[in-house]
Amino acid sequence: MKSRLLIAALFLIATGCGKKSSPTPPAPDLTPGKAVLTLPKQNEACTSGTIISATQSSVLFTWAASNNADSYDLNLKNLLTGLTTSQTASTTQLQITLFRNTPYSWYIVSKSSKSATTVQSDTWKFYNAGAGTVSYAPYPADVVAPAIGQNVAAGTVNLSWKGSSVSGNISGYDVYFGTSTSPAVLKSNVIDNFYNNVSVLSGLQYYWKIVTKDANGNTSDSGLFQFKVN
Repeated sequence: MKSRLLIAALFLIATGCGKKSSPTPPAPDLTPGKAVLTLPKQNEACTSGTIISATQSSVLFTWAASNNADSYDLNLKNLLTGLTTSQTASTTQLQITLFRNTPYSWYIVSKSSKSATTVQSDTWKFYNAGAGTVSYAPYPADVVAPAIGQNVAAGTVNLSWKGSSVSGNISGYDVYFGTSTSPAVLKSNVIDNFYNNVSVLSGLQYYWKIVTKDANGNTSDSGLFQFKVN
């Protein structure tokens, strides 16, 4: 009898020690997804929307819904003035009054009230047409390298940028470069999107910009970029 009780007790101890707790399931990922832009289309030439006056029109912005997102920030930049504005929407569209005959860029930031992480969409450009416009100036060039504010090594540096145009008729670029905030022309009529082996000295800050030109004689100014040499 005692041996049976001892065996039973040992069995209970063995089964109790071998019992495992269930794993805690991972928390769901509530990070919002990346919005996909739909309107105005990338590099669209004749966005006019609803005309309000000789200088303004109302343009509809739309994008696809993002997973887990419950609000969106639409960030809009006037590429002539450099002014950036932001508006928040709980749906996937916004109607915004814009200046006519003006190029813009825009992107969407998806947000969720259940996550501190936000996700930015691609950036698109478009031209909000004006009355009597027969040709469109190129979009201001975007910096590629050196990145704005980047520190680089002394010696030589390669400058690169990205140009784009509604009409697709860019004829060349003028590169301005120097140590003042009003840099002089370094090279005119560059046909590539880069200019290599530019000499730079240690301890100096350099400024540069790109003026994009097209076959119709239109131009656009990228605005000033800067970087520092170690």
